[in-house]
Amino acid sequence: MQSFEVTTLAERASAALPNNIWLAIAWITLAAVGVATFTGVSGLVLVYAERKIAAHFQCRLGPMRVGWHGVLQTLADALKLLLKEDIVPAQADKLLHMVAPFFALLAAMLCLVVIPFSPLVHAADMNIGVLYITAISGLGVFGILIGGWSSNNKWSLLGAMRSGAQMISYELSVTLSLLVVVMFAGTLQLSQIVASQADGWWIWRAHLPGLVAFVIFFIASIAEINRTPFDIPEGESELTGGFHTEYSGLRFAFFFLSEFVNMFIVSSLTVTLFFGGWMPFHIGGLSGFNAVMDLLPPLIWFFLKVSAAIFMMMWFRWTFPRLRVDQLMKLEWKIFLPIGLINLFVTSILILSGLYFFPV
Repeated sequence: MQSFEVTTLAERASAALPNNIWLAIAWITLAAVGVATFTGVSGLVLVYAERKIAAHFQCRLGPMRVGWHGVLQTLADALKLLLKEDIVPAQADKLLHMVAPFFALLAAMLCLVVIPFSPLVHAADMNIGVLYITAISGLGVFGILIGGWSSNNKWSLLGAMRSGAQMISYELSVTLSLLVVVMFAGTLQLSQIVASQADGWWIWRAHLPGLVAFVIFFIASIAEINRTPFDIPEGESELTGGFHTEYSGLRFAFFFLSEFVNMFIVSSLTVTLFFGGWMPFHIGGLSGFNAVMDLLPPLIWFFLKVSAAIFMMMWFRWTFPRLRVDQLMKLEWKIFLPIGLINLFVTSILILSGLYFFPV
């Protein structure tokens, strides 16, 4: 049986200095603190960005009072949630009610570990990175299901069951789209998938299957993380708040934060798989233009691309109305899934025939 290797920052350090275990522990601690810090900061930034983008879409200003142009508003809201009383329903399963938000946030933080931000900023470079992402992302649904069931509230339970059905269904189309890129790149390692796009991004290098895989992946991922117009698990007009109806204070903040971190993860994967990750934008034959593009460091390129993908997701939210449950399931099982299977078949034919825009 093939053995899978995982190379982490800590293992690199301990390999360089085999006898210094404290250096390895220090690297592990540094990576954990870095991921936790980035999770909190990115959540605050994305909440502020969504408020401002929504305001401009609706011809208003958004938060303006706390800090310059309201930049400290999300920080003030975070402090409010930290200090707010945490109310647990008397008939709830208190243990499960307490741990459910941690499941949702932990799944998001574990996915961040394998995202290649740049050649140097990468906590863990797994050779099964795509498989790891698909496995860990499924843990998030446990937090939602446990939170909805343990609240002993019919609206919470209904929202949790909706979310479970939705996330499991759309995960099929997400996986089929991932397989298209994995087949073209010939690897499950995210850093190698980025490297395979040195001669062209898979969004156009893979002909039509790459574009179809991108569209399905992006829309299905939005559905999998319960973002509008696929937010039926929350459905304020129907379920008051869905699976987190009975949550308040810090635990509600964890659910809220996990949604925005998941949005960043989906955008990061979209960029990594289809838009060259941290690689700059190059046009073949234009050496002067390519040299100018190379002036920006890889980390800046990565965040610019991710910001564009996040903006598209927010644009969707404030443009399209919420789908009904039957429309949501029809979109997956009758449209996305058949197209994804056909696209995967066409991809295998292209790979066997070697029909690429650029040689591999």
